[in-house]
Amino acid sequence: MGVLLTPDLSWASGNGEGLASSHALLTSISVSIIAATVLAYLANLIKQPLLLAYIAAGAAIGPQFGLGLVRSQANISIISEMGLILLLFMIGLELNLKKIKESGKSLILTGILQFVICVALGLGFFLLLGFTIGPPYQYRIFGVKVLGGEYDLLYLAVCISLSSTAIVVKLLYEKFELDTLAGRLTLGVLVFQDIWAIVMLSIQPTLANPRLLSLLENFAEGILLVLISLILSKYLLGYVFRKIAKQPELVLVASLAWCFLICALASYFELSLEMGALIAGAAISTFPYNAEIIAKIVSIRDFFITLFFVGLGMTIPNPLLNLGMLKLAGIAALFVIATRFFSVYPVLYLLKNGNRVSLLTSINLSQISEFALVITALGIKYHHIVPDIQTLIIYIFVMTSISSTYMIKSSHGLQTWLSKALSGIGFKDLHGSYQEEVSRTPKDIALLGVYRIASAFIKEIEALNPDLLPQLLVVDYNPVVYQKLRDLGVKVVYGDIGHLETLHHAGLEDAKLVLSTIPDDILVGTDNLKIINLVKHLCPKAKIVLTAESPTAALRMYEEGADYVLLPNMLAGSHLVPIMENLLRHGGTGLKEKAIQDLAKRAEILG
Repeated sequence: MGVLLTPDLSWASGNGEGLASSHALLTSISVSIIAATVLAYLANLIKQPLLLAYIAAGAAIGPQFGLGLVRSQANISIISEMGLILLLFMIGLELNLKKIKESGKSLILTGILQFVICVALGLGFFLLLGFTIGPPYQYRIFGVKVLGGEYDLLYLAVCISLSSTAIVVKLLYEKFELDTLAGRLTLGVLVFQDIWAIVMLSIQPTLANPRLLSLLENFAEGILLVLISLILSKYLLGYVFRKIAKQPELVLVASLAWCFLICALASYFELSLEMGALIAGAAISTFPYNAEIIAKIVSIRDFFITLFFVGLGMTIPNPLLNLGMLKLAGIAALFVIATRFFSVYPVLYLLKNGNRVSLLTSINLSQISEFALVITALGIKYHHIVPDIQTLIIYIFVMTSISSTYMIKSSHGLQTWLSKALSGIGFKDLHGSYQEEVSRTPKDIALLGVYRIASAFIKEIEALNPDLLPQLLVVDYNPVVYQKLRDLGVKVVYGDIGHLETLHHAGLEDAKLVLSTIPDDILVGTDNLKIINLVKHLCPKAKIVLTAESPTAALRMYEEGADYVLLPNMLAGSHLVPIMENLLRHGGTGLKEKAIQDLAKRAEILG
């Protein structure tokens, strides 16, 4: 009783330190979001990438050379780490092992060799610049005075070899290119890089005195975490999801709970939370609900990722105080971009992926990773490097983040120009090889939502023209519908038809005809007018068939662009007139018997 009556209020004690800390957190978030909104709006007006606006917002309000509106970055760091966790969880959800397997040796060899080649090139480059393996650790490079430490070369080489998962996935997601061959190869290489980064994080504490046993223990713990995740997802999580599948909001909450559970296990095993999030997503990537989870979680992720990049902007040292370091970072940034072409393009080209895919993958990876910032921060902690090296890596990160954003945005034009140049010096494109491809089989007819009318429609197709079934794509979140359609050989995607991301992941862009057979009074969270806008955005050339509950609603849909609007009440009325006449004039002879006979033979999706 005493415990219940005297709750722990220590967070508010000490002259309100806890309460002040909470207010500081809210104030920091508010200022960051407002600054990000203002600069993102201006960036949008002049057609510049929003990501750069977020970094600029952080620089503008940060303590380094901005207005100093946010001086403590600890609170923002917590929020931004959650953004990274959610981002890696989504990457895990996107990891379709079957698709990665289709990429075969191209992905595996590129994932391994890219890092090894980049580290070797990095060691050679920084040695040529003047960095040394042994003392003295004070350099003058291009007239720039740089203080160093014992492990400068190793840290510089490793950090420039890792690419940014946050930047690449965000930009490719916005371009709808994660599911292309180049996108899958890019994502696969990033996963390999994450593994290399985790290896580096594992050996950092014992770098001065490496212990093989400790490293092996970390690998064993990582494998154990993967096994636990796979077992739980197969025997427990699958059962839970089937029980809650009809409630998309609960699916989202359960998915986040699963993500943070595996992150907690990763923390228990002293692994990174980000690695735990990646494993959590990959463990349920084969579930039919992953498209729905991605569609729901993307807005939450974007909020935290915005704060991540704002927080990053706050860490940028004032370049006006060290223009020489800025010059050195610029040269190193150009070298980073070059290393991606030398380490990725030759491997993919020799494995017969052609110029297009090989170049696009190289362009996508042409920046350094946010992991580099984590690695250098730990390097400072362990006295392996000094602040000058950390400043250099931060500048390289910002420069490559900015340049690669523009490169990825215009990757196809850049690839075309580079491909012509390479062809001119003998690197001919490989005919018959993998070029850009769509990883899904295109479907001509998309059916959004399955209720009574759609159930009858599918039955009529099955009876009258079964050859159309393989051309049908269905999006719905009823697990019973999902399983029955799978049994019929129909491609079905579990998800909410009101979400653009769900429809994109389902492959709606390929459809020639899109049908919505559910009227607005039954639809939840969307309506047929919104569906018109979604379809026009994803597949503007597709014909659109909708369902209305009244002539007025139907006319509005026609005005908005519908090609045909189904009115079930009018069809039912016209069908009922001859039935009534038969009953009145002929007594309905045989009518009832025939109806019963037909119904007894009719097994619909929704019986």
